[in-house]
Amino acid sequence: MKKRRILNRETVVETAVIMANEANSYEAVTLMALARQLGVRMPSLYSHIINLDDLRQAMAIYGLRKLLRVTREAAAGLVGQAALLAMADAYRQFALQYPGVYPLTVKAPEADDPALVALAQEFTQILLLVFASFGLGGEMAFHAMRGYRAMLHGFVLLEANSGYRLPLSKDESFQELLSTYLAGLTIRHLEATPTGSNLS
Repeated sequence: MKKRRILNRETVVETAVIMANEANSYEAVTLMALARQLGVRMPSLYSHIINLDDLRQAMAIYGLRKLLRVTREAAAGLVGQAALLAMADAYRQFALQYPGVYPLTVKAPEADDPALVALAQEFTQILLLVFASFGLGGEMAFHAMRGYRAMLHGFVLLEANSGYRLPLSKDESFQELLSTYLAGLTIRHLEATPTGSNLS
């Protein structure tokens, strides 16, 4: 006798994530296609998810948790430039490994979505701590964080959509981009440091 598959919300979401990544798009995951992949009838899904919006929200949570974990682990024990470089590499690898889910992690969460808000705030706090090691705080830290995210998102989006055709190393281009950004950030750090603060 064939063993019956145990179905729960976690299994449903993880299967949807796998399907999205294989298709390079979360929009490719429909409830009908998901039920077929799980080998169940459509009504069985509704014991674990409310509707398609609920599924995508759960996929976004899955993606943000994964992104938060890999960037936090990459930056563990590091500060300043080293931390930002490590986090950037982890961010890029996540975007490449989870192309179907990554787009769901980009949008700022709505205020009435506490789970996504909490994850987004945790990610923000990690970045703010790193920027603080550059001497950047307040609004300047938030501007720097926006620039950092925009830089990473722009690169990985172009890379994922075959936007780079020249016979140049994408890894080297990524490092050059980061180096240029960090050089500018270092200047801002020096500008933010009070004159004479290094005098003994």
